[in-house]
Amino acid sequence: MGAARGFGVDIGGSGIKGCEVDLDAGALVGDRLRIPTPEPSTPDAVAEVVAEIVERFGWTGPVGVTLPAVVKRGVAHSAANIDKGWIGTDAAALFAKRLGRPEGDVVVLNDADAAGIAEINYGRTDDREGVVVLLTFGTGIGSALFLDGRLVPNTEFGHLEIDGHDAETRAAASVKEEKDLSWEEWARRVSRYVSGLENLIWPDLIIAGGGVSKKADKWLPLLDVRTKVVAAQLRNDAGIVGAAYAARQVTGG
Repeated sequence: MGAARGFGVDIGGSGIKGCEVDLDAGALVGDRLRIPTPEPSTPDAVAEVVAEIVERFGWTGPVGVTLPAVVKRGVAHSAANIDKGWIGTDAAALFAKRLGRPEGDVVVLNDADAAGIAEINYGRTDDREGVVVLLTFGTGIGSALFLDGRLVPNTEFGHLEIDGHDAETRAAASVKEEKDLSWEEWARRVSRYVSGLENLIWPDLIIAGGGVSKKADKWLPLLDVRTKVVAAQLRNDAGIVGAAYAARQVTGG
């Protein structure tokens, strides 16, 4: 018997990434394929890219797809850093039709939820007890909330109002780049944001993900917060892995 395999596609504001996944190890099988997110990132344009990635790998089984959106029963109810035309779109049906799959073979979920699923099941398997939050710092701030290892889907903690501002407009990793902030300056913003979140849900652990987690040593020690904060272990592969895992759990395939 070979390793259980799945396939995940992670749709982001700047790139769409996909790969086959070893579901026993929680690791990509070979190199992922990344294609820039089309502009405008309309549902049909994005579906074409998703199909290109899946077809390039010759994958024929169930597919998990992430969206930077609130997703309920396959339908997108918001659109963060993608075209607003996604709102109200039955994303699962759209991808299934374009891929020529039964609708039940395509699972669509929030991108941060997918990353959290990967971290909880493969990265921080010993840190499931209590309230655990994954925060992905990238173009915006995504969040995934777990209670004793079980996902509470579609949290939007990146949009908390902190000091009169939408949190991600002040503390996302993209803001650090746009404003050329030092690690110290950005960490102060992140600390202020995390403190607001702490006062709301009192987490037991925070996992910091997104591309900036690769440089966790430069900013995690600078945070002034009461909760233990650790770097995500799957980093930018987490969305792909979590999507593939979710598809396997839902479809059983």
